[in-house]
Amino acid sequence: MYRSVASEATTRGGLPTEVGDYVVTLDQVPRWIDAEQRSSLVYDNEDPSLFFSDPLTSVPGAESSTSGFSRFPVDHEVNSKIYLWRGNPWNLEVDAVVNSTNENFDEAHSSPGLHAAAGPGLADECAALGGCRTGMAKVTNAYDLPARRVIHTVGPKYAVKYHTAAENALSHCYRSCLELLIENGLQSIAMVCIYTESKNYPREPAAHVAIRTVRRFLEKQKDKITAVVFCTTTSTDTEIYKRLLPLYFPRDKHEEEVAISKLPADVGDENGETVIDERKIRIKPLPAVTNTVPIPPTAPVDPPVSDIGLTMRRNSSYLDSYLDPTFMSLIKDPDQRRMEQWEKASHAKSGFNCGKLLGFGDLGGPPLSVAEEYSLHSRYLAKANSLNLSEIAEMKIVYRCGVDKDGRPVMVVVGAHFLLRCLDLERFVLYVIKEFEPVIQKPYTIVYFHSAASLQILFALGIPSNVILDFIFLLKVCCTSCKM
Repeated sequence: MYRSVASEATTRGGLPTEVGDYVVTLDQVPRWIDAEQRSSLVYDNEDPSLFFSDPLTSVPGAESSTSGFSRFPVDHEVNSKIYLWRGNPWNLEVDAVVNSTNENFDEAHSSPGLHAAAGPGLADECAALGGCRTGMAKVTNAYDLPARRVIHTVGPKYAVKYHTAAENALSHCYRSCLELLIENGLQSIAMVCIYTESKNYPREPAAHVAIRTVRRFLEKQKDKITAVVFCTTTSTDTEIYKRLLPLYFPRDKHEEEVAISKLPADVGDENGETVIDERKIRIKPLPAVTNTVPIPPTAPVDPPVSDIGLTMRRNSSYLDSYLDPTFMSLIKDPDQRRMEQWEKASHAKSGFNCGKLLGFGDLGGPPLSVAEEYSLHSRYLAKANSLNLSEIAEMKIVYRCGVDKDGRPVMVVVGAHFLLRCLDLERFVLYVIKEFEPVIQKPYTIVYFHSAASLQILFALGIPSNVILDFIFLLKVCCTSCKM
């Protein structure tokens, strides 16, 4: 489908001929640094707009100005990598060709003629990519194209009200394409005009974003990229690029000086993206403190007990005078604050209370005396011996299992079997008292298995935290009260 350009076409900068599609190599495309020399050549029946003229020399009244600072100084190494070519980008023999498409990679919204030139394999691979977000890019094989890869990107829609977002998204499109180029080990790329009329993006503002983004990227990655070809398909886009390229890629000091007065006020940040001062994260340095400024003495004030640690830390720093005392007085020690929250939860009057259900009273109150614990244990042991608790035993939550290496009896507790919603808690506590009674008179061992069990599960089931705490306390009472 493609053939190499004949030798006579080489002098014409790779222009289309009457015989159909062909392959255009980079040697046949004029470089930006060679544009002045090529502009002096005139050929019969040639469209002079296809070659580079010097747009700055034709500006009436243009005066050199050395008073300003050039934001895009002359860089011959970067300039040597820039090409401008009018024609179909898929005719170029480069490592990657950019395709401007939509989020679904629809052929109808892609660069005109690209899919037809690449063959059906490209559409099939695009369909398997799962789409692409605006401002991002994805890479595929090039199939029948002279290029090695096709990089697909989705340009933004333009609205005057949200022009900053559109500019940054468009900048991200170009940067994503260049990043994918490097990630895939490629070095040359043909850049189409990603902005489209269907998305209402103005051509000249978009060209500013495209050119400055490429310039900023090449400043950082110039060693990894050999060629960036700006491809245009209309005379309008060609003239825009010829007018704007000297502003961002000046070829000499004269172009650099003229660009100082011609560049827009906002040329983006280090990546070419639009900068919005109101959205910047402002980090102010601490105010300078000199030892020559005397600090007036203040009478010592005894701080509250809860703020002793905090006050000591504050007094150890020279930032005392910059901290708002009213604000700092509201800050409590986080450990103390958490302890207060726990105590409040344990003393909550509403909700399910295990201790009250079993007749223990409020477990958050004062601790029981030894006599009270013994009386409580004896009462429930008598009740446990009078009941049939076989259904609790079958659940295998607590059971006796032999002895350890020292001959002590082993009691096994399986947390995974403790299903509170399926359990009569009062009967379970009676069963625990009955099972532990034979072993608590002498040393014994408890083995706890937490497999598949989690406190989060209990909370998700709606079990209040005070129920779990009360149950742990009950086990402690049941297992220790008869060691007297």
